[in-house]
Amino acid sequence: MQADADIAALVLTLELASITTIILLLVGTPFAWWLSRSNWRFKFLLEALIALPLVLPPTVLGFYMLVALGPNGPIGAVVTAMGGQSLAFTFTGLVIGSVVYSMPFVIQPLHNAFNAIGSRPMEVAATLRASPLDRFFTVAIPLARPGFITAAVLGFAHTLGEFGVVLMIGGNIPGKTQVLSIAIYDHVEALEYSHAHWISAGLLLASFIMLILVYGFNRQFQVRDHDA
Repeated sequence: MQADADIAALVLTLELASITTIILLLVGTPFAWWLSRSNWRFKFLLEALIALPLVLPPTVLGFYMLVALGPNGPIGAVVTAMGGQSLAFTFTGLVIGSVVYSMPFVIQPLHNAFNAIGSRPMEVAATLRASPLDRFFTVAIPLARPGFITAAVLGFAHTLGEFGVVLMIGGNIPGKTQVLSIAIYDHVEALEYSHAHWISAGLLLASFIMLILVYGFNRQFQVRDHDA
């Protein structure tokens, strides 16, 4: 039934967004910290590479990701040689593509949050004989908490609305690679506007609520920090 397919697409989308956000937070946090502290002269090249998905058409990124993950691509060939299956048109392929596509929405807020901390809190912690690792977890992470909230919500919400990238990499396989954005397209193509409306309205409402929570939390944090 169509309702069952939509529910499966919803579950798959939430799973994809959750896994993608967790991976990006784990990988993006140390990378954003390094970007905020490094004086490497060619750091701007990495920053431009991270921001590339912001300006690159999703279908272009999806196409090259499909080529890379395919059986003859650099990533897919290695996986196939190790006895695995091609990553194209699989959920794992969707995760890889989503991580690349949503990367700037997670790393940039973290980078900005770490930059806003400045060097003085870390220097004060160093005078108290805190190790670099202690300073990172006990000083930098708590002070950058608004950035983490923003990064997590933006990464999650952006993955929810992916279309071009996931369609190119995963195709449209119900229960396997069909996410909500593709389900909406299928409903519109079949002139099932009522189904498309309910899914679209749900995504619109969810995205709006998440943004309200982010702005509300950050405003509360700023007020509390100002009062302190």
